[in-house]
Amino acid sequence: MKKIAALPDAMPVPAPVICSPSWALLGIEPLRAAMEYASCRMMDRSGHPPGDGHPVIVFPGLAADAQSIAPLVGFCHGLGYAARDWGRGINTGPTGDIDLWLDTLAADIEALVAGQSQPVSLVGWSLGGIYAREIAKRISLPVRQVITIGTPITGEATQTNVSLIYRWVNGRLPVLDDDFKSRLIAAPQVPTTSIYSRSDGVVAWQACVQPEDHPMVENVEVDGSHCGLVWNPAVLKIVADRLSHAPDTWRPYDPRTPLSTRAMN
Repeated sequence: MKKIAALPDAMPVPAPVICSPSWALLGIEPLRAAMEYASCRMMDRSGHPPGDGHPVIVFPGLAADAQSIAPLVGFCHGLGYAARDWGRGINTGPTGDIDLWLDTLAADIEALVAGQSQPVSLVGWSLGGIYAREIAKRISLPVRQVITIGTPITGEATQTNVSLIYRWVNGRLPVLDDDFKSRLIAAPQVPTTSIYSRSDGVVAWQACVQPEDHPMVENVEVDGSHCGLVWNPAVLKIVADRLSHAPDTWRPYDPRTPLSTRAMN
């Protein structure tokens, strides 16, 4: 696995010891998220690679809805993509048999992009990133790529500070067997980018780092809160860059490459 920001390209990243995120960071999440939202509103949106019109579906995090991810959806739409939210309102988490629930969600996403001539990109924030990864494995239509933002791909509630929230919106925590957890960790067989922050106050950053299952898997670090990641200008910059790459032109994200010289379709 290549560590994009903090380590030299040739230095391997050891398997991390996953722990709970900091309660101190959790306490200042609202303030940090508000600052990221303000930065999003004031950011320079020029210079990003223009979109090619392919469909982009954005999945919200737990207890979030279309309004929460509207800045990200609007950003992608403004670049020229056929971007929209997942269409299910508030994300209350999966219910009943998880595999059956995901199959139903995959069918819904297929209906949303029916008639589109280009493969779909799936973008998910937090729990929504798990949906994006799993839908990419189940959907019958072509998937261009998957981008997750602050997503605990290990599926362990103990590696997050959202257990109480999940119980509040869904009544109980999901029960995941070992087989399902192992499937969660496996990346889809398409370009897959995991964006994470070591200062995430909700999800332990180590839980967001995915193993290098295939050559088009990467982990990209940013500085930001969990709740504000979908408004974070650094995240939007990465998303714009990643969406501009088709599978046959995909290469790992390099923050040193000027926007004007990045590959465009």
